[in-house]
Amino acid sequence: MDTGGWTVFQRRMDGSVNFYRGWDYYRAGFGFADGEYWLGLENLFHLTLRKKYELRVDMEDWNGERVFAQYSSFSVDPESFGYTLYVSGFSDGGAGDSLSYHNGQKFSTFDKEQDVDTGRNCAKVFRGSFWYRNCLQTNPNGLYQQGIDNTYTAMGVTWYHWKGNNFSLKFISMKIRPVSTTV
Repeated sequence: MDTGGWTVFQRRMDGSVNFYRGWDYYRAGFGFADGEYWLGLENLFHLTLRKKYELRVDMEDWNGERVFAQYSSFSVDPESFGYTLYVSGFSDGGAGDSLSYHNGQKFSTFDKEQDVDTGRNCAKVFRGSFWYRNCLQTNPNGLYQQGIDNTYTAMGVTWYHWKGNNFSLKFISMKIRPVSTTV
């Protein structure tokens, strides 16, 4: 849990945990709750099954600049539907919207390709695991690199609409909380 009732399901902050992992790891979760961390797709599915959730993505670059993107609706389908992502209702906190592109996509890892790109396995090409489409506008589970790297396009921890595909962020965190039903 984070302040404000948020449940963190993904965090990158120092490169101490390898995120280039297979399907079983992403299904179950890995890392450390107080450090780099992935909660697990099965847990995300169960959390978002019976309540409406909102999503916030916090980011920081290597100069200490912080921005966020927020979405009023977030859910994940069960494994039998590929843990399909549903996200909508974007609000800009300076980051721009790099996640809506991935809406309606199944989760992909290097050993379980479910993206819609017919010519390549996005998880293999971009060294990450995510709800890739054709292939990405964000790669939060990519290789942890420092800042600009024009050698390997979009392989870092990227958010296209803020820093582009060749800038790897210092910090990114994805967190959800139930949407308040009180008026």
